[in-house]
Amino acid sequence: NIPVSPGWSGIFLSILSFLVFTDRSIYWILRDLHHKLFYKRFHKPHHLWKITMPFASHAFHPVDGFMQSLPYHIYPFLFPLHKVTYSGLYIIVNIRTISIHDGGYRVPCLLQHIINGSVHHTNHHLYFDYKYGQHFILWDKIGGSYKSPTAFEGKGPHNYTCKL
Repeated sequence: NIPVSPGWSGIFLSILSFLVFTDRSIYWILRDLHHKLFYKRFHKPHHLWKITMPFASHAFHPVDGFMQSLPYHIYPFLFPLHKVTYSGLYIIVNIRTISIHDGGYRVPCLLQHIINGSVHHTNHHLYFDYKYGQHFILWDKIGGSYKSPTAFEGKGPHNYTCKL
């Protein structure tokens, strides 16, 4: 019963904290998966696509998939989260994971410096040492792994392909 417990403000705060928690956790997990000891064995199958496409969103080694799913399953054990909210977030995160691999580069101008979009994630596939966050670019800016997407300047792979 949402109106009674946890209440709509509780739902909103749990969604926000879920996104921040999972984004921070994925940032460090993905950064570790790019370490030379783990990359070739576990994460490289995901990087076979330099230009991202939706299939790449779920093309990964089982260990890679397990590691990146941990924050989403650990969160409800540490913090209160309504079961319907959890199910909804699970669906939304999966759709979002596909969308950041779609190559569409559509990020509203006001959100380009906050939200991780396909244009940012393409940088991750092209340049390897950039863009480890899942939802936001905050942790990349804090961790020194942020690179402004070249597609914002009209120099991205999509623009290059259109010119050909």
